[in-house]
Amino acid sequence: MDLHYRVAIFGSARIHEGDQDYKDVFEIARGLAESGFDIVTGGGPGLMQAANAGTKSAHSASRSIGLNIRIPREQNPNDFLDIKEEFSLFSNRLDTFMALSDAVVVAPGGIGTLLELFYAWQLIQVEHICETPIILYGEIWANLLVWLENEVMERKLFNKSDMHMIFHVTEPVQAVELIKQIHADRLKVAHACKNFSKYRKVLEEAKDGEHAADLKNMFKD
Repeated sequence: MDLHYRVAIFGSARIHEGDQDYKDVFEIARGLAESGFDIVTGGGPGLMQAANAGTKSAHSASRSIGLNIRIPREQNPNDFLDIKEEFSLFSNRLDTFMALSDAVVVAPGGIGTLLELFYAWQLIQVEHICETPIILYGEIWANLLVWLENEVMERKLFNKSDMHMIFHVTEPVQAVELIKQIHADRLKVAHACKNFSKYRKVLEEAKDGEHAADLKNMFKD
């Protein structure tokens, strides 16, 4: 396992422990940490805490990393961090997120989460970073994807190829198994992004009837 493979998990500070989204993000982070991946979050409450707590619950060598932002409300560091860094500027924090992370999971969130999503996407589009999949987690993103395809892309304001690195999943196991497969392929080939179309086909087949738990077998050649 590449011990330096890190996954950023973005999501709302306003979702509470006990909510389904919190439980799901906890499970995603725990599954990734059990596979040896470090988890990077904003280090605060809500879904950031869920991801860091899930990482720690794995009792693995994976590190729970928090990049905290100093703002008047919402953003006190959570208690599940192995490594913590504080920032006063969102721009510096975002650049650090993307410099550290090999994959991105975007859980439900508001303006801050949208900023993180589109900043990551922009850097990939202009090839400032490469081979970085963005996994949108949850039904909340379905209508956004429809709007992007039917309104923005339809007006030729970006190309279909610009969505090549975007994946949408609705079960924790889908996010975990997808990232594990991308990592495995990255170790074998120079450009794992060449397989992104294959991963998308598997996910679409799962939505069409295969249970999410079967994804592990479906990803095998």
